[in-house]
Amino acid sequence: MQEKKKKLGLLPRLIIAIVLGIVFGAYMPEVVVRSLATFNGIFGNFLGFVIPLIIVGFVAPGIGDLGNNAGKILFLTVVIAYVSTLISGTVAYTVDTAIFPRIIQEGSMLASATNPEEALLAPYFKIDMPPLMGVMSALLIAFILGIGMAVINSKSLNSVMHEFQSIVEKLISAVIIPLLPVHICGIFANMTHAGEVQMIMSVFLKVYVVIIALHFAIILFQYTVAGAVAKVNPFKAIRNMIPAYLTAIGTQSSAATIPVTLRQTLENKVSPRVAQFVIPLCATIHLSGSTITLTSCAIAVMMLHGMQFSFASMFPFIIMLGITMVAAPGVPGGAVMAALGVLESMLHFDPNMLTLMIALYLAQDSFGTACNITGDGAIALIVDKMTGSSSTSTSSTTTSSTTTTSTTTTSEAYTH
Repeated sequence: MQEKKKKLGLLPRLIIAIVLGIVFGAYMPEVVVRSLATFNGIFGNFLGFVIPLIIVGFVAPGIGDLGNNAGKILFLTVVIAYVSTLISGTVAYTVDTAIFPRIIQEGSMLASATNPEEALLAPYFKIDMPPLMGVMSALLIAFILGIGMAVINSKSLNSVMHEFQSIVEKLISAVIIPLLPVHICGIFANMTHAGEVQMIMSVFLKVYVVIIALHFAIILFQYTVAGAVAKVNPFKAIRNMIPAYLTAIGTQSSAATIPVTLRQTLENKVSPRVAQFVIPLCATIHLSGSTITLTSCAIAVMMLHGMQFSFASMFPFIIMLGITMVAAPGVPGGAVMAALGVLESMLHFDPNMLTLMIALYLAQDSFGTACNITGDGAIALIVDKMTGSSSTSTSSTTTSSTTTTSTTTTSEAYTH
């Protein structure tokens, strides 16, 4: 029996890419940095071409699927998950605007190497790849198709959209994600060549500290509310969810963590009927940790580029982010991929800023995922209490073993 080769995870590859980028920018000849700048230009244009396809491929079937499971539990779960996402984004904005001005020098990247045409070596050549449609057009088409599929219950269109989703998913996992470390390497080679990398790395580390602190704060808030509603000890409930949190850090996937999340949710005495429905669904639609990260990273990138923003401009972005998170594909960094269109259309991010967002997000993706799935357990507690499905400890204990066995099948139905 042959041993399965262990693949290097995305996070180690990104770390290696950053280190290599710094080395290349500092010690390699000009031809290497310029070649990387050429690759970055081509890859950035390709990413711009793919973004509308990602939006249509994930948002449309994602919304269409929600319409197939009508009922009180679905309605409550979706509303609570969305409110949790909005609160997370709003809290992140409030904290970030208070802390970031002290740790980030506004406009410090206006002449940085992230724009090779202005600050560094120009690429050897460019290849234009105009997208099939604009980002806002893609969002509108996705919403129309998704809502339409849910309303008329179109099985044929639903099947076509899911097959298209599979194609886009394969494109992300087989092309974009594998080439992303090369792109990140090029970005950091550019920044090192321009003498900006030390400033960027110090900013990244400070931003991560704020983001992870916000993750813990929102988990505490979610379980405080859940404890008050369900009449349970929030600290005991959080302690029961620690195995799921640690598993998510390792897998970087909400879907892959579903069996452990479900098991630990049952430990919190949530009825199996509610847990089996809410946990797989929330693995898809509830991304409070990812919303915190995306909001914080977006603010950091805008400050670095000297862009003006306010709550009036950021709150609509947070609202759209909550809807777009439903479409996040089931690959590492899926949330930031789904959010690229919103970042481009609403915050006017250019390709280089989008690349910086991807790098910032992916470097801590595991912690955002862990925050997401831990919050799912709190939502399950609230929904369980509000639907009157609270089980006795006896029934929970009796059914937990059989429930865990069936979780894999359940999770597949809700995995993007």
